[in-house]
Amino acid sequence: MKSFFRQFFPSHRKMPRKPRRRLQLENQYSSIYAVGDVHGCLDQLLRLEEKIVADAAERDGDKLIVMLGDYIDRGPSSSAVLDHLTAPPPPGFQRICLAGNHDQMFVDFYDAPSIHSDWLGLGGDETLASYGVYLDDDLHPLRTQIKTLVPIDHIGFLRDLPSMVTLGAFCFAHAGIDPRRSLDNQDDEVLLTSRPHEFEWESYSGQYTVIHGHTPVKEVRLGSRVNLDLKVYESGRLAALRIKEDGMTVLLSD
Repeated sequence: MKSFFRQFFPSHRKMPRKPRRRLQLENQYSSIYAVGDVHGCLDQLLRLEEKIVADAAERDGDKLIVMLGDYIDRGPSSSAVLDHLTAPPPPGFQRICLAGNHDQMFVDFYDAPSIHSDWLGLGGDETLASYGVYLDDDLHPLRTQIKTLVPIDHIGFLRDLPSMVTLGAFCFAHAGIDPRRSLDNQDDEVLLTSRPHEFEWESYSGQYTVIHGHTPVKEVRLGSRVNLDLKVYESGRLAALRIKEDGMTVLLSD
């Protein structure tokens, strides 16, 4: 019935959004690990995190994990992924989590639930089910279920995520950037929802290496723009990029 209604009714009206924070930090870390789109796949995240911890064990100094967004939807364990990310990072690590477009859609839905939301067909059904929220055609019980079963700290976490972080010569954003603009002049819509083919990356000669996810690829290729989204909910592989002074290396969960 839900899919029938979505054919004829538009998705819920988007509420005005407050611009997300941007972080600019000094690169004081001995190692940085960027992690691609998790999409509710907790098992792969935990395996990859174990590999990151083991990889960094012999290096002194501060270490950082940068999560590139889209923690929810499509996979089976969205609520558990958010439980994990709202808990402390592994000992010896700091962790920065960036916003993805799916994270924003969940916040929008929480603020204005609708059985006609496009988000439900993009993995939102699976996210709600991970909290024990199941849809029917009655909106009022849906509102009550969401407010009762979805922890407010999960929504607060997603609502407060920054959209971009720069660390030394590296820029991290969920979907990438508009290479024609300076980093001070990037729109959240681009940082969360753009696709690489919208821009001429072949001629990019900016001062930053751009690390992102959002657009699925079969393999991670190193260069001035690195895409870490391996579509983990289908491939079973979650990717991380280790960044050190001597270069970049890809780590995989499996």
